Amino acid sequence: MIDFRNINTVWASIFVETLAQLGLKTAIVCPGSRSTPLTIAFAQHSSIETIPILDERSASFFALGIAKKSGIPTALVCTSGTAGANFYPAIIEAKESRVPLLILTADRPPELRDCHAGQTIDQVKLYGTYPNWQTELTVPSLDLALLRYLRQTLIYTWERSQFPIPGVVHLNIPFRDPLHPVCQPETEALKSIFPDNFFATINSVKTSIFSGFDANFLLKQGSNYSQGIIIAGVAQPQNAEGYCQAIAHLSQQFNYPVLAEGLSPVRNYSTLNPYLISTYDLILRNPTLADKLVPQVVIQIGDLPTSKTLRNWLDQKQPDYFILDPSYQNLDGLHGKTTHLRISIEQLSEQIYYREAPDPLNLMESQLYCHLWCELESQMKTVINQQLEAINLLIEPKVAWLLPQILPKNTPIFIANSMPVRDVEFFWSPNSLNIQPFFNRGANGIDGTLSTALGIAHHQHSSILLTGDLALLHDTNGFLIRNKFIGHLTIILINNNGGGIFEMLPISQFDPPFEDYFATPQNINFAQLATTYNIEYEKILSWEQLKQRLNPLPNTGIRILEIQTNRKIDAQWRQKHLQQFANQLNLKPL
Repeated sequence: MIDFRNINTVWASIFVETLAQLGLKTAIVCPGSRSTPLTIAFAQHSSIETIPILDERSASFFALGIAKKSGIPTALVCTSGTAGANFYPAIIEAKESRVPLLILTADRPPELRDCHAGQTIDQVKLYGTYPNWQTELTVPSLDLALLRYLRQTLIYTWERSQFPIPGVVHLNIPFRDPLHPVCQPETEALKSIFPDNFFATINSVKTSIFSGFDANFLLKQGSNYSQGIIIAGVAQPQNAEGYCQAIAHLSQQFNYPVLAEGLSPVRNYSTLNPYLISTYDLILRNPTLADKLVPQVVIQIGDLPTSKTLRNWLDQKQPDYFILDPSYQNLDGLHGKTTHLRISIEQLSEQIYYREAPDPLNLMESQLYCHLWCELESQMKTVINQQLEAINLLIEPKVAWLLPQILPKNTPIFIANSMPVRDVEFFWSPNSLNIQPFFNRGANGIDGTLSTALGIAHHQHSSILLTGDLALLHDTNGFLIRNKFIGHLTIILINNNGGGIFEMLPISQFDPPFEDYFATPQNINFAQLATTYNIEYEKILSWEQLKQRLNPLPNTGIRILEIQTNRKIDAQWRQKHLQQFANQLNLKPL
């Protein structure tokens, strides 16, 4: 358990054993010299899966994906110098997405800094304010008191990566030579006195923070409103079914419809919630309906949905607002009449046993309001289904509509940023397939798309990545993970040769400079790219072919299914039909 060969092996093995007993399951190690003691300690530990990855940027997003899927901190190790700087985009995403990561940067000792010793930069507080907590460890020592300091610092590190909110902890770890495991006689004295119960003080870190919030507060407040909505925003809960059941419970207590973002699991557990609204963005594009549907109160669960239409409507109407989230963060991006309730929806649901009988008039009004939303949802789904079912041309929006109808049950899917997340919000239909959506919506960038998806799919069910061409090209080094990847990932590549999202913006009307500086077409032959990395490739020519390739999914390997679309036709279709769909809705007498 403890490697007594030299000072560094003692220090590193205690370091790794402490993390293992705390619950660490995976370490991603990037090659380098200064991190040798940590690399050896992780590689030798039987209960930690240690995966070597060459490219630091790709490694960091792979670690992000693993931590995102498991909810358990993943360790990320690199050598000194600029190596750690390559972790920065993933660290930003982890902070904004609340994903627990342990960043372990090896460093030269203090006496070799600021003297041009080579491969040395200032690594202390390298990531600015993004970590939950950060510190530099003392130089390795055989002093038993300092070994206890190491153990306790790691216990605190583990806690801070998860509480009060999951995120990044950065430890800068200096090592003196010798870095390789050559024997040093002085370790024998420590070996003879090293306590057998050294790790007995390690206690399991709690997985949640107790909240003293009284659910009756929300129940009493809710009784004051006859027209309310629940917004189930962007979320990646570990227990998706329990999360969806808790939202359904709250919805039924108040007779409030649930406006469910496509990046929430709620749409994929549709039978749990009879008041599920998936087409809110399109409904609210109808100005008459938008005025008719103004709520008195909103209960937001987690982050706001992506929809700009929904955000603008809420911003203009300024209803009373409650946000349910157990973190200390300010989630009120609209700066409205907001009360933060620091509790999770699951905790709230456990506290709700009954609600006093509401005022009969309020009850009737809330039922009518909820029924109106549900009627419009039914109309809109009919309109969308009729339109998209009839389309034979390969267009980008139909992909997001088709996937929830054909994927195998319980499939994890990583949805890339830019147009894929928006088409999912517009067109991902409610289903009972228990599909697990994942995404990087913390900073909303395209960094590490492929690597994150591979991390999510590693050792999991056969998984899907839905991505555009630029997001995939931005992270092609992720394909270098293929030799270490265990599982299957199908990449549904929508190749419209450029940034399709920019076609939806006013700048698209100004060309030049639009095509070269915003759309940025790359003209890549993805079949050749797949050959370079020894990745399976197939070009999709019809919707029927796509259906056949997605159910069932393979069990192993990485595969690209390329769907070539016309970027401008995709944009014109959305610009025409999104508003047209909204205009077809009508208010029926209740």
